[in-house]
Amino acid sequence: MTISNDDDLERLKEIGRVVANTLAAMGKAIEPGMTTGELDEMGRALLERAGAVSAPELCYDFPGATCISVNEEIAHGIPGNRRIAAGDLVNIDVSAQKNGVFADTGASFAVSPVSQRIERLCRDGRRAMWTGIRQVGANKPIGGIGNAIGAFARRNRYTLVQNLASHGIGHALHEEPVEIATWPVSSERRIMNEGLVFTVEPFLSLGAEWAEDGGEDGDAWTLFSSPCAPTVQYEHTVVATRNGPLVVTLPG
Repeated sequence: MTISNDDDLERLKEIGRVVANTLAAMGKAIEPGMTTGELDEMGRALLERAGAVSAPELCYDFPGATCISVNEEIAHGIPGNRRIAAGDLVNIDVSAQKNGVFADTGASFAVSPVSQRIERLCRDGRRAMWTGIRQVGANKPIGGIGNAIGAFARRNRYTLVQNLASHGIGHALHEEPVEIATWPVSSERRIMNEGLVFTVEPFLSLGAEWAEDGGEDGDAWTLFSSPCAPTVQYEHTVVATRNGPLVVTLPG
């Protein structure tokens, strides 16, 4: 989606606030003993109350209103009977549609008590995302996002999952430009046009470089870290403007 008028921008901002507020409330509600299914039902109720529709359900018939991934699961986890425990690393991804416009956001939450290295991973996951977001702006190179995040990861001795990319969004959940790498890609030559809407969502890890399915025993949705290692994802939907990045998925 490329923003072409004030109405498009206002609708994007509206759904951006909806998914951001839903994510923030779900994150605050996490506690040991609750199931991921219970957490998802909370998210569903918040989206419905705001007049929004779950994007993964709408677009892909996903078996949940939100994606909730725990520990070795790093993306597309199906909400269900899994009970959250102290020490878990829980990722929540919330995307939805309202008035024909989509927005997408996500974050990882460490359930206390956790080690200092997990606390540091969460802190640096947010820093990695903002490092990429600072590269966003009209007429700037898309490759600058992955280059900046890659430099951050190397400097702080992390790895990046290199087969889960950012993506265009707006009129659809996934649209052009597709496969926006949050790691360095020397062949990337695309430029951000003014008004371009897309996500920035690096997967920062203590060792993983790939996301893999569960093989024959998998559920066709959940992706796991490979090699198995603690991994976090933080995500915002942004607009490339002449004044830099406009983040539309902030709670408010």
